[in-house]
Amino acid sequence: MRILVSGSRLVAPTSEHADSYRALVREFVERKESMVPFTLGFAAEPFDAFLEKLAACSRGERIPEGFVPHSTFWLVRAGEVVGVSNVRHRLTEALRRNGGNIGYSVRPSARGRGFARELLRLTLERARGLGLSEAWLTCAKSNAASVRTMLANGAVLVSEELIESRGEIVQRYRIPLAGS
Repeated sequence: MRILVSGSRLVAPTSEHADSYRALVREFVERKESMVPFTLGFAAEPFDAFLEKLAACSRGERIPEGFVPHSTFWLVRAGEVVGVSNVRHRLTEALRRNGGNIGYSVRPSARGRGFARELLRLTLERARGLGLSEAWLTCAKSNAASVRTMLANGAVLVSEELIESRGEIVQRYRIPLAGS
């Protein structure tokens, strides 16, 4: 059953939503799901230090070797963090192959209601605001929900290949960002 996602907004992480964010992460851990986007795996305690780490990453500061500047956003509805996205400001060849510009996910208990489509739509606006002229996204070929979400946001399949380290076929999609 789909609900209206009106009233959802994409925000930079703040302490105002700390408890809701922690609960979202707990849902992923309890269900033994992959931490996508990868920033879900960052230690969130103390919370202020976590927020500063995210802010530093968006400024390109203190990022590990092989990483690129990236910005994290939260989709909030009625005070609850229902989704998380991350935009890489640029790509390395490795990220173009497996990773892309944008990673996103919706809290397990909020899936199937249209939040993923809205989360990606709003994240694409942020990517445009960062100066990207196109966004590359990757996902497992078997992830039908993510494929539907990307296609609904204008994605075009570019290629696919078996990624040995993941043990699955990964598809690469491109979304042009008109007006960049």
